[in-house]
Amino acid sequence: MSESLETKIRQSGGPVPMLRHTPGGAHPFPIKSEHSNWRDEQASWKETAVLFDQSHHMLDVTFTGPDAHRLMSDFGVNSFATFGTDRAKQYVAVREDGYFVGDAILFGMEDDKVSLVGGGSVHDWITFQAEQGGYRVEVTRDESTPLNKGRRPLYRYQLQGPAALKIAEKAHGGPIDRIRFFRMGRFTVAGHTVRALNHTMTGVPGMEMTGLELFGPLDEGPAVLAALLRAGEEFGLRQGGAIAYSTTALESGWIGLPVPAIYSGESTRAFREWLTADASFAGRACLGGSFDSADIEDYYPTPWDLGYGNVVKFDHDFLGRSALERMAGQPHRRKVWLRWHDEDVTRLLAGGLFGGKARTKYLQVPYAVYATFHYDTVRAGDRVVGISNRTGYTVNVGGWSSLAMIDEADAVDGAEVTVVWGESDGGTAKPDVEHHVQTEIRATVSTSPLA
Repeated sequence: MSESLETKIRQSGGPVPMLRHTPGGAHPFPIKSEHSNWRDEQASWKETAVLFDQSHHMLDVTFTGPDAHRLMSDFGVNSFATFGTDRAKQYVAVREDGYFVGDAILFGMEDDKVSLVGGGSVHDWITFQAEQGGYRVEVTRDESTPLNKGRRPLYRYQLQGPAALKIAEKAHGGPIDRIRFFRMGRFTVAGHTVRALNHTMTGVPGMEMTGLELFGPLDEGPAVLAALLRAGEEFGLRQGGAIAYSTTALESGWIGLPVPAIYSGESTRAFREWLTADASFAGRACLGGSFDSADIEDYYPTPWDLGYGNVVKFDHDFLGRSALERMAGQPHRRKVWLRWHDEDVTRLLAGGLFGGKARTKYLQVPYAVYATFHYDTVRAGDRVVGISNRTGYTVNVGGWSSLAMIDEADAVDGAEVTVVWGESDGGTAKPDVEHHVQTEIRATVSTSPLA
């Protein structure tokens, strides 16, 4: 029997030491790193279109049975008043005291069938609740390709950019019925029926159907992919690799993989005892960055901190509702974009390569996240006002930026803050962390996307 997450935490001296010293790096995207070059691949999702193969890196857990929708409603902050077949939502779950457990895209596949697709702890959390609560559902778990001992049943392709609809229509051979945002539709490509979710990974304001996630049976994937690539030639479609894919959230604003509130507290103890450490996301994850607190609770966000305040709906009973109702009128942190100062980034790049014994933490271009949970301290003067999460460069921004959660009072357009880059005491023993010294980077706050 593998040890439980609770046992691993106890043997490690607590959740923070466990996460700090677990070997690992950023969440992997097991696809080709580049198809042309990551700069042009980044530019394409704003100027023409890009196609990403999402068939490999995400976990897909399906819940089938008469209680599938009730299960999701009982543990999701989202409204389910209009949810059903061919609808989707950014599903968000919290623990009893309102702190964030996880998120994923929830697909309404059929009247009694839903799928959670993404990466993180929410899949395990809902599976646990289904088992413990006696819900009438069958759970089918399809692991990401690196962890999958069998064969994945579906392909997933993301077609993204202003030319996405034109490319899809050419591949289809005619007009496609318009699909409303976060709804699904069907059309044919290469003689095969594809299901398409209308959602965007990077954001092109004011344009219709600029992001389509296409999926279907795995065996049909190569023919569909080839047809899309042929159709996209005249529109400047590029196939995107793992490097460009890792930077998409810098523009869209999705704060991916914050620390889930499951590593402490009596309300989640049974979950930690149920969860195996070596076979779960929570047990394999690692923590990095300059934000350094011995109390794991200091790392837990609320839905508002992550920009999910708009999806919290009190039209149904769900775990954590009472706590969120109390929190609703209180100050929160706010999701913002931080534009790092070019001259400081230049200094940091040089310091990581040529700093000798005083070198700074290497800034990997274009995506510098080096842990599953990346938390860098953000300061306004001498005050700690939040944390910086994903960080990197895109040609569409034209510089280095990061996503952050900072106190509402400091979330003002044009405000100046500093990001502390590098870990304390020379860094931890993670393989991706070399010995280094900390430094500070100036950044400018923006409450709207930089691209």
